[in-house]
Amino acid sequence: MPIGRLDEKSEGLLLLTTDGKLSDAINRSGVEKEYYAQLDGKISDEAVKLLEKGVAIGFEGKRYFTKACQAKKLTRFPILPEADKKLRIGRHRPTSWISITLTEGKFRQVRKMTAAVGFPTIRLVRVRIGDISLGNMLPGEVQPLRNLTVKCVEFNSLE
Repeated sequence: MPIGRLDEKSEGLLLLTTDGKLSDAINRSGVEKEYYAQLDGKISDEAVKLLEKGVAIGFEGKRYFTKACQAKKLTRFPILPEADKKLRIGRHRPTSWISITLTEGKFRQVRKMTAAVGFPTIRLVRVRIGDISLGNMLPGEVQPLRNLTVKCVEFNSLE
């Protein structure tokens, strides 16, 4: 079973386990999850500060205010496998990258948060859960880790 989830257009680190208690513990304990998000437009310092404080998003038909998180602009583009052609990244305005670290995980939360501050997410890659990071893994690569399995997921491989 997966620990957490990635939506159909997201990619990156996915932990797999057969231990339901472990999965539940990680999902409910506020473990940090770090993402790299490529945004439509050059994100402002003010927008980054709003993300850090928490923003209002829609969740289950209601307005939800996200918890404070860590967010920062990435000064260098991360080294990642080439994005899927379906993302049409070249057809957008100039882009920027941020690192955002959450301790919660509402449905499509990062995408909703960046859109709420005016910079929709074009590409989203989970790079870390707790102290387990994606490192140099490639899409489809699997690496055993104690009672966990670490897998790099490319969004089009979920079809």
